[in-house]
Amino acid sequence: MTDPLLSELLDLALEAARRAGALLRDGRPADLGVAATKSSPIDVVTEMDIRAEKLITGYLSEHRPGDGFLGEEGASAEGSSGIRWVIDPLDGTVNYLYGLPTWSVSIAAEREGERVVGVVEAPMRRETFHAVLGRGAYGNGEALRCRPTAPLDQALVSTGFNYVTEVRAHQATVAQQLIPRLRDIRRGGSAAIELCDVAAGRLDGYYERGLHPWDVAAGDLIAREAGALTGGRPGLPADGNLTVAATPGVFEPLQALLEELGAWHD
Repeated sequence: MTDPLLSELLDLALEAARRAGALLRDGRPADLGVAATKSSPIDVVTEMDIRAEKLITGYLSEHRPGDGFLGEEGASAEGSSGIRWVIDPLDGTVNYLYGLPTWSVSIAAEREGERVVGVVEAPMRRETFHAVLGRGAYGNGEALRCRPTAPLDQALVSTGFNYVTEVRAHQATVAQQLIPRLRDIRRGGSAAIELCDVAAGRLDGYYERGLHPWDVAAGDLIAREAGALTGGRPGLPADGNLTVAATPGVFEPLQALLEELGAWHD
């Protein structure tokens, strides 16, 4: 049975993501400045990043004033409705700064702590991904399904690297040991898009250490609704230590190998 609340949340997330994506795409100034820094000088918060989050939270609050928020750029409110929005207004900030196309707007809705709606808008790729719990995953309106299972040594896997130099050095060591045991490794720069690429069958797997809830909330649901498996260390859910998403046949051997290589620690 269709849940009208979930349909409402999906429609709001799609429109908020569309508006934020248009703002970021069309409003990007040629002399883009830096408003602040995060964990290191490489990890920047752009003026547009902050504007996009304000646009999203303003739009959602206008339509659902009782909802809570968790946003990368500081949006935080408990809410009273049982619904919380988890927002990354610009996933792939460095790509955006450099004019690369792999960046996205990620919006997820949680009901009583469970992710029920996810939307990832990738304006420069002209793609909109979405999923509703139990209803499947879609890209530009077409149903998504992850790739058929491949042996691990034939799997194309994507990853990402932390902005802190010391952490990144260990991640590079893990990747160096992993590469000979896979088909190859990619690095896109937007966790949300890479999770959607697993859903769309463009990757066999994806892993990364150091992600936050707003990085993966929407993409994780989209990947799972497309048939992928997601988690963290063996037996644990995805968290800041490790996030893994892959086709069913690749997931467990990849997860075990990442555990062996210490991908979950610095």
